[in-house]
Amino acid sequence: MNPPDQQTVENRIEEYWGWITVALFLLVTLYLLTSLYAAQVVGLEYESNPLMAWLLGQSLVAVITVHVAAVVLAAVFFYAIVELIRRTTPTLQWVMMRSLEIYLGLLIAVGLFVVANNLSVIVLRRSLL
Repeated sequence: MNPPDQQTVENRIEEYWGWITVALFLLVTLYLLTSLYAAQVVGLEYESNPLMAWLLGQSLVAVITVHVAAVVLAAVFFYAIVELIRRTTPTLQWVMMRSLEIYLGLLIAVGLFVVANNLSVIVLRRSLL
């Protein structure tokens, strides 16, 4: 394990912003759109997330406001993590960067699954859960 130089850290951080964008697109935009469509097509009883089921019963403005707030909060926390990586020792940077990569990979996998689950509900009228 060789600690990364600062240019490598900055390059990776730039890449991480791209991955968090993908994750948020999956977990917020696509999940929201497919959830709204599934609720309209089959009803709320197929929504397995109780918070989302409750939220879908509210006004569209409330649904969008909550999702925009979630994106802003996620971006702020992600920025804090990135700044922490920049300001720590090279050895700890390596550990934090690997941990963040695992987290982002899992986040994207979960995003893909929830979107696939919603599509399954829409097309097959069955949840994958």
